[in-house]
Amino acid sequence: MTKVTLLRHGQTDYNAKGLLQGRIDNPLNDTGLLQAQRAADTIGPVDQIISSPLQRAIQTAKAFDADTQIDENWIELDYGEWDGVALKSIKEETWQEWKADPSFKPPKGESLEELGKRVRLSLKNIEKSTDQHLLIVTHVSPIKAALAWALDVNDSISWRTRLDTASFTQINLDSDTPVLTKFNHTAENRN
Repeated sequence: MTKVTLLRHGQTDYNAKGLLQGRIDNPLNDTGLLQAQRAADTIGPVDQIISSPLQRAIQTAKAFDADTQIDENWIELDYGEWDGVALKSIKEETWQEWKADPSFKPPKGESLEELGKRVRLSLKNIEKSTDQHLLIVTHVSPIKAALAWALDVNDSISWRTRLDTASFTQINLDSDTPVLTKFNHTAENRN
């Protein structure tokens, strides 16, 4: 069985301020560095790490003792012109349009549907027949896309879920059907 642990990176200053971060390559702040270490202590040993190319994910991955492979498929959703914009400044009508249509794109950005396709492609390439613990260090939107894949539901499920910084989600791959075993776990909510 392959156990896939999807870990959201630790906190950045943009996360703390409620700003859309997208492809902006921000580092972890002090809280995020501590969260990364706590996540590593909670998750334990892993056999392999795949990481988004953004430094906040790479810094989180460094808390673990395993080789890290960079995979562009795990980069955050491209918010386009909304990168760096406060969540609260996006008009309610725009949020409603985005929530209703997985093909909606922020100006010069990427849709949830496009994100879902690249995440599913990466998940299909994971070897299912080996006994390994694979850690994927990534971002909120790719994890939600992986959740949609595991549950065999539409990408719009992302609007009905919440993922904290440095939280992890686990999916077991031991047959043709992925099995969700943990969701939004952090060092603080181990139960």
